[in-house]
Amino acid sequence: MEVRYNLKSPAVKRLMKEAAELKDATDHYHAQPLEDNLFEWHFTVRGPPDSDFDSGIYHGRIVLPPEYPMKPPSIILLTANGRFEVGKKICLSISGHHPETWQPSWSIRTALLAIIGFMPTKGEGAIGSLDYTPDERKALAKKSQDYFCEACGISMKSALLPLNSESSRDDKEDRELARQISFTAQVNPPGSSQTDANKQLQKLPEPNQTITTTEAETLDGQPNSREEATQSTPTVNTSRSPRQRRAHQRRNPASPGLIEVQHQAVNGSNTGSAILIVVLTFALAALLFRRLYLANEYIFDYDL
Repeated sequence: MEVRYNLKSPAVKRLMKEAAELKDATDHYHAQPLEDNLFEWHFTVRGPPDSDFDSGIYHGRIVLPPEYPMKPPSIILLTANGRFEVGKKICLSISGHHPETWQPSWSIRTALLAIIGFMPTKGEGAIGSLDYTPDERKALAKKSQDYFCEACGISMKSALLPLNSESSRDDKEDRELARQISFTAQVNPPGSSQTDANKQLQKLPEPNQTITTTEAETLDGQPNSREEATQSTPTVNTSRSPRQRRAHQRRNPASPGLIEVQHQAVNGSNTGSAILIVVLTFALAALLFRRLYLANEYIFDYDL
């Protein structure tokens, strides 16, 4: 069955362009959309060298929203690896779990490089992450070579080029972009240890690299109170809409001293309003009294 797409759609244009760019497999990754669905891709990545995943070849799915590239994709691993859960959307700053950190300049190639780059890191506290022992990961890496995907018909033994071959494309720019991607800290479900959640490890950014507020809290350890979180987070001087300001005030309540000053200002304003009302009332009463007096004086003169 032939599937037709709206060629004027930005998502369709972008995906067709990326499919052409990723058509040829490299020695580290390969990804292509399914024949009957342009918005679902299957990918294969090689485990990073000098790690527990060195000999592994891992397969997974990328599900893209119709709004791509304005919204991020969801990434799902299909091969057991000991780092990411199988069949569950993993939590990356580049994945659908965090659309607020997604950048339209990122691509499917960048997502593949990010997966490779973060496989050796610890995943404590992140959604869809696992922390198997090195021996378990090495055993799964060896077993992954025998995986065959029935959905796309790809065998891991022939999915990628041999390691001694040269990559067909220069990925320097994408690799630099992938280095800026980090896991967003996620606390484990109820019952997990707060200490374990605070041990989330991330790659330290370079001096010219920026990090989000959530990532900064993960690097320094999660604050023990709202006041500590407010003090450790630098204030960003940007214009906000009224709705954003209200949300910011809820997340960062004012200090007691500021609240007291605000209450004093409100009380002073209320006192001034009360005085003004009293003065206006007396003025209105004097005006009414004068009019009644003049009216009575006029009637008296008429009777004479």
